Amino acid sequence: MKPRIYIDTSVIGGCLDDEFANESNRFFEIVEKNLVNILISPVFIDELEGAPQKVKDILSKIDKKSIEYLELTDEAIDLRNLYIKNGILTEKWIDDATHVALATVNRAEAIVSWNFKHIVRLDKIKMFNQVNLFNGYEILTIISPKEVYYE
Repeated sequence: MKPRIYIDTSVIGGCLDDEFANESNRFFEIVEKNLVNILISPVFIDELEGAPQKVKDILSKIDKKSIEYLELTDEAIDLRNLYIKNGILTEKWIDDATHVALATVNRAEAIVSWNFKHIVRLDKIKMFNQVNLFNGYEILTIISPKEVYYE
């Protein structure tokens, strides 16, 4: 069974960013080689709506068999709300909390993001996983595209 990796829009946007393009494009090469499936959510789709067409085009080039579309469930909303209640993120960053909650409740192998302010940050990772473990979920691996390798 292929690993299931949740991505946020920063990974796609990274393909067109000088600083992140190499790693983001390499990540999507792994997807194209059919080594992993990517998980995307309604939050991802909403964020993508406001993105430039070049960014949207990147998603449209990915084989649909490699994409799993998730639903925003009550379970994910409850977990997201626990992240906010525990002070990991504020209501202002509710979408970022939702990304992590969706990856957690859908048992993603990892969540991959370039969001170093709210997601890929050691103190936040520890706090997300403390809430996850306390509420019966597994530890979620949270990394940037730089750390994703499948041979």
